[in-house]
Amino acid sequence: MYAVIETGGKQYRVAPGETIEVETLAGEAGAEIELGRVLAVVDGESVKAGSAAEGARVTGTILAHGRGVKTIVFKFKRKKQYKRTIGHRQNLTRVQIKEITA
Repeated sequence: MYAVIETGGKQYRVAPGETIEVETLAGEAGAEIELGRVLAVVDGESVKAGSAAEGARVTGTILAHGRGVKTIVFKFKRKKQYKRTIGHRQNLTRVQIKEITA
């Protein structure tokens, strides 16, 4: 059984027992949360998507808060002596999926 959820403007395929990293969620480490919108639920042969999956819930436990890898943004315009380097690290939350109820 797995589900497709949307949180933080991104979609994730999750199954019970998996650990995923999503954009920062409110809550302390160890707290139970209900994850974003459920877009689809697949249980063996049956597939529920769209309005059929509206009643489905995905719950998980927050394991930790942290930051992702550093991304380097380099801007450059030739012949103009323009160079600019910027770094970015996204704040993330590590969540372990507990259960999916359809």
